[in-house]
Amino acid sequence: MNNTGLWIEKARKQTRMLVWNRKTQKVKMLVMGRNLSDGLLAKLIIFFLLSIVAYLYLQPLLYMVSTMFKNTSDLLDPTVKWIPRQVTWENLTKALEGLQYPEALRNTALIALSCSLAQVLICAMTGYALARLAVPFKGLFTALVILTFLIPPQVIIIPLYVIFSKLGLLNSIFVFLVPAIFGQGLKGALFILIFRQFFRAQPLSLEEAAKLDGASTFRLFFRIMLPLAGSACLVVFLFSFIWYWNMYYEPSMFLAKGFTPLSIRLDNLEDVLNPSLLGNTNGTNNPVTEGTKMAAAFLIILPPIIIFMFLQRWFVTGIERTGIVE
Repeated sequence: MNNTGLWIEKARKQTRMLVWNRKTQKVKMLVMGRNLSDGLLAKLIIFFLLSIVAYLYLQPLLYMVSTMFKNTSDLLDPTVKWIPRQVTWENLTKALEGLQYPEALRNTALIALSCSLAQVLICAMTGYALARLAVPFKGLFTALVILTFLIPPQVIIIPLYVIFSKLGLLNSIFVFLVPAIFGQGLKGALFILIFRQFFRAQPLSLEEAAKLDGASTFRLFFRIMLPLAGSACLVVFLFSFIWYWNMYYEPSMFLAKGFTPLSIRLDNLEDVLNPSLLGNTNGTNNPVTEGTKMAAAFLIILPPIIIFMFLQRWFVTGIERTGIVE
């Protein structure tokens, strides 16, 4: 009888140990996971790291939005950091007036859209020629394209200024549109290389089948290869649009007056807000202009943010397909 009781007690202990081991295994699987990235601990670590990265990227934008709604007293009060005591729309109003926002937005959008579309078409044709066509000295031309990408714009800015001045193109959109049409727009060499990489990855059977049907080179490009390069075109368009939208150095040299984009008007905003700095004492002088400057900067970056929000999915897909990651 004692042996039977000992055996039953031993069986109970083994059962309890088995149940405990199963529960421990379930907890371990929940926390650690089958693979390194499946467990709850790994997900928490990844979430923590991504939160830090997101904060580093969003912190300037959050500071900008917070500052643009602060009045002068909140800006001068060191205890007010993120949340203003009183939300004011005065800074946005001043920014709209100081930038002459509708006119500057039209100028900037016209430059960015027209030059970006021109770059997509011309760089696609150039990249296709370097990738597929039997062009003499093709290797030399590719090396020259890379060389133009490596040369800083400050090195050639004076010859370009002289050329544009003699052609009468200064203070107009043509100082950017004409180089874009000839494949020498802003970062044009990079876009040519992107298209060259994309077209080189396409199968030769597509071209061979089209040529057997009697398709010419232009028809082959516009009817077959260019539609296939939709993802690359989107990537090039967005990159080009953002760079043309944010450029400052070139407009400051070529667009000194009249046809000025948002970047130039943001640089001149301090003179508009404080006319006394220019010797004009008729205007009001308020040395605290940080809120208005932040509102102006927010108005400038708002259109690209909206465009990227709608196109981000296709943009990421396009980067993967064009071979930029590799």
